[in-house]
Amino acid sequence: MQHTILSRQFQMFAQQECQGSSPLYEHLANKIADDEDLLDIASLIPQGQPAPNLLLAAVHYLLATSNDPLTNYYASFTPFPHPIQEVFPIFKAFVLSHTNELTTLFQEKLVQTNEIRRCAYLYPMMTEIYAKHQQPLAFIEIGASAGLQLGMDHYNYCYNQHVAITNTKNDMVLISENRGETLPASLSKPPVVWQRIGIDLHPIDLGNKEESQWLQALIWPEHHERRMLFNQALPIINQLDIQLVKGDVIQLIKELSRTIEQEAMLVIYHTHVANQIPIELRHTLIEQLKEISLERPLYHCYNNLFDTKLHQDFIDQGTIESIRTMARPDGHARWFEWSNS
Repeated sequence: MQHTILSRQFQMFAQQECQGSSPLYEHLANKIADDEDLLDIASLIPQGQPAPNLLLAAVHYLLATSNDPLTNYYASFTPFPHPIQEVFPIFKAFVLSHTNELTTLFQEKLVQTNEIRRCAYLYPMMTEIYAKHQQPLAFIEIGASAGLQLGMDHYNYCYNQHVAITNTKNDMVLISENRGETLPASLSKPPVVWQRIGIDLHPIDLGNKEESQWLQALIWPEHHERRMLFNQALPIINQLDIQLVKGDVIQLIKELSRTIEQEAMLVIYHTHVANQIPIELRHTLIEQLKEISLERPLYHCYNNLFDTKLHQDFIDQGTIESIRTMARPDGHARWFEWSNS
């Protein structure tokens, strides 16, 4: 039964996440889905963690310090990768010979991809909130990892190759395609951000070499631009006052909200994280946000909570008002569909 569920997870990962994005991971995920030995190893991954992401990231992490022939198939390690059709036997041999190391990583690491480009669809929301209320913003990001999304007002953006937003002299530009309605006029003025708080079960310390390497291992082999953006964001993030808090959001969110200055507009957000929270606790989170709203209004921007769509809600006095609901964006924010309602 467990193998059937895992097999389906790898198939869905290949079809919905990797197709058109990572030929290597699409091929491997489809092969793993039909391999009993590798499904046995994937079954050791703790419940709640996305097994395909964690298994492939753990292998990628080990390869970074390895001379194994498998590195010849990864675009992150060689400019001329070998043909994908030949990779699976070598991949399987590597996994079977490194089962102990992989099992340790499954217990120690989490899927904490800090996909900076997701700021491309969060940032327009933040500029609109600031323009509407004319209050400084206070960010609380759930599942913040290393907190790279907490610096979104300091990044440059380019939408559809002609809408350019310059917030920093850094060369970093987040490029994304808006396939929906026209972005808000507020985009031209960056919001004022007073506080930046990130909550994570295991916050990533970018000053720790091992933890930084794990973040890089979570970036898919062919995604050179994502690696470049990650490295370009580091000097920006290092200059910001970001508070990363270790712990469970369900236990901490109300307490942390009370540390936010009353003059600020509270914005709580999370992307591609809520699917790792047990369903009953997702309902608990919503109830806690309603309770916080009895003391102060707040915005909640999120996806993967009860569906895959991208939502922006305003919560005040226990009442949730939907500001906009957008179609499921690309997992790495190469495109999204903006909606004004």
